[in-house]
Amino acid sequence: MQANRFAGAAIVCSIAIGLLSACGTRHLSRDISPDGVPAEVVFPAKERAILKEGTFPNPNSLRQVAAGVTKDQLYHLLGRPHFREGYAGVREWDYLFHFRRDGEVTTCQYKVIFDQHYLARSFYWQPQDCADLLREPVAPAPPPSAPSAVAPRRYSLSADALFAFGRADRGDLQSSGRAEIARIAAELRDAKDLRKVRVTGHTDTIGSEQANQALSQRRAQTVRALLIDEGVPARLISAEGRGESEPVIGSCDASAERTALIACLQPNRRVEIVAEVEQ
Repeated sequence: MQANRFAGAAIVCSIAIGLLSACGTRHLSRDISPDGVPAEVVFPAKERAILKEGTFPNPNSLRQVAAGVTKDQLYHLLGRPHFREGYAGVREWDYLFHFRRDGEVTTCQYKVIFDQHYLARSFYWQPQDCADLLREPVAPAPPPSAPSAVAPRRYSLSADALFAFGRADRGDLQSSGRAEIARIAAELRDAKDLRKVRVTGHTDTIGSEQANQALSQRRAQTVRALLIDEGVPARLISAEGRGESEPVIGSCDASAERTALIACLQPNRRVEIVAEVEQ
């Protein structure tokens, strides 16, 4: 009776493992943790392989092997293990694989270690650089496209046409100046690819350098705000004041009466808009 029981168990084992050679074998790797990580990975000697010639695996099938696959799924992807390893109670499977590349054959050993529930959890190659054989070929990068031509659009607005003398705020804008800014904004909105817009304020030399710097900055900021109001994206626009540091007219007769001096220095009082637009 007992002999019949053992015979029945052997039949069940052989059905369960199909072509696998045994219902369990000792583990070569040492101290495999419940989550499927060994303290030391040990590969069997190649000459101990049951399938001594090994196989040429399908690389796409190998790439599908990942943590969580079952033994049945692994068997379907890679076939039976190539060493004396069974099915039930076994925590590691070993394979002997060959890869053909550039006219040469490379032989590698591949190990899968299972967790306590017999799901694949960790994977090892010998030599380790065999893992590189599974990397997908990288297509050559396309040649860099020619950079788009970017040309600046320049606008120079007379500060006297924009603001009352010595003023810089929105309420100080003259109607003609507001209309000119609206026209420029319309051109920038219609541009194919507007990259950035720089607004720069300039003054003459009348008054202190510090006051002129502040005046030029306020004028640039006011023009920037108007461009935004007209629909030009705020993230593209910067505003900067350069005071009296970049004059158009180098000098005027300082002894001239104030009205004449103001008139002479008029070209220096300006707001410049430079826009970078793809052509």
